[in-house]
Amino acid sequence: MAATDVQEFLQQNRALADQVETHRGVSETAKQWDARREFLLRNSAEYDEERTDQLLALSMVWANHVFMGCRYSTELVEKVNEMAEGIVVEDAPVFKTREEIMKKQQLVFPNTYHNTLPF
Repeated sequence: MAATDVQEFLQQNRALADQVETHRGVSETAKQWDARREFLLRNSAEYDEERTDQLLALSMVWANHVFMGCRYSTELVEKVNEMAEGIVVEDAPVFKTREEIMKKQQLVFPNTYHNTLPF
């Protein structure tokens, strides 16, 4: 759904739009909320009212993974990424693990002190 598609959908489904809006976190930026709202709307048909909490939790996992770099199990990340397929987040932050940073430093500085210790 493009941004205009989301707005059009919300206008046509006012009750759903009002319900989804109640789930916005107070600390979410407009960019984060727009993406998470789209996640909720795309997947709301798959989760009945009794499973709303599960959908909300999955949306937070996805948003935290995308916007804050939080790490979760491979299976969970695959699930939420599949649920978010087609959602475009422009200028999403890029996160690197410590391991990735260290590996890059070893490539750039191969003869540094930590590589020359005798033990």
